[in-house]
Amino acid sequence: MKKVSFAEFGGPDVLHLIDAEEPHAGPGHIRIAVRAAGVNPVDWRVREGQVLGAHPTKLPSGVGQDAAGVVDEVGEGVEGVAVGDHVFGEGASTYAEFAVLSAWARMPEGLTFEEAAGYPSVVETALRIIRETGVRPGQTLLVSGAAGGVGSAVLQIARERGISVIGTAGAANQDYLRGLGAVATTYGEGWVERVRHLGQVDAALDLSGSGVIRELVELTGDPRKVISIADLGAPDLGVRFSGVAGSVPDALAEAAGLISRGKLHIPVEKSYMLAEAAAAHIDSKAGHTRGRRVMVV
Repeated sequence: MKKVSFAEFGGPDVLHLIDAEEPHAGPGHIRIAVRAAGVNPVDWRVREGQVLGAHPTKLPSGVGQDAAGVVDEVGEGVEGVAVGDHVFGEGASTYAEFAVLSAWARMPEGLTFEEAAGYPSVVETALRIIRETGVRPGQTLLVSGAAGGVGSAVLQIARERGISVIGTAGAANQDYLRGLGAVATTYGEGWVERVRHLGQVDAALDLSGSGVIRELVELTGDPRKVISIADLGAPDLGVRFSGVAGSVPDALAEAAGLISRGKLHIPVEKSYMLAEAAAAHIDSKAGHTRGRRVMVV
């Protein structure tokens, strides 16, 4: 099978499309014929060799953790899923023609494989960090870098829970944020004052790692009310860096429910072929994403 792999840590040029042995589903796992794989910042962070405790890497390594596809092997002890089912979920080395998943759910009706591949890690992260801020219905959550996949999920889930959201993004994404229920403003010079004019901030999320931790603490008044998923230096300022996943099966089940009820939709901004993995990582690291980027197999 074809698979994206890297044998050394480094830039996008270390990624190669290789011929590899097919993986197989062990106990408690399933294998899918991958139709699409999500592109996440953790993918290029791992490739660069960043120290991420939740993602120990043994070289050579595959790439990717989110995918959607068709079940073609069911491991021992697995119930409720059969060969031929369409699922989305999380596993390992998903930039490939076949991948083993450790957590999955049936794809909601009407969802394409490309769309489905963009949800697993994004929704788990969004649910986790909203919970970790302690923000409650009736309060206001500030989301820095709100137009990407996690931000898109946070805005919609928060709105569903009765939480008001202020989102920052580039000028081109202001209408996009408003369409997801946020009060939108641009980042850049003067953004802190612009946020202040919009009202009190009860908690804040740093989703882009753009060096705004001090300002988020200033706006909330308490580093314990700020969570970052993108700035590894956040703990130096008393802010929690959230990088360890909670229950992915629970998150997938909640995502499927929200999608089925029309309460959650994350658009796919751009798709890439496996041979274009390096370009996908370059674009992901550059940011300014509206929604999700995915690999198509």
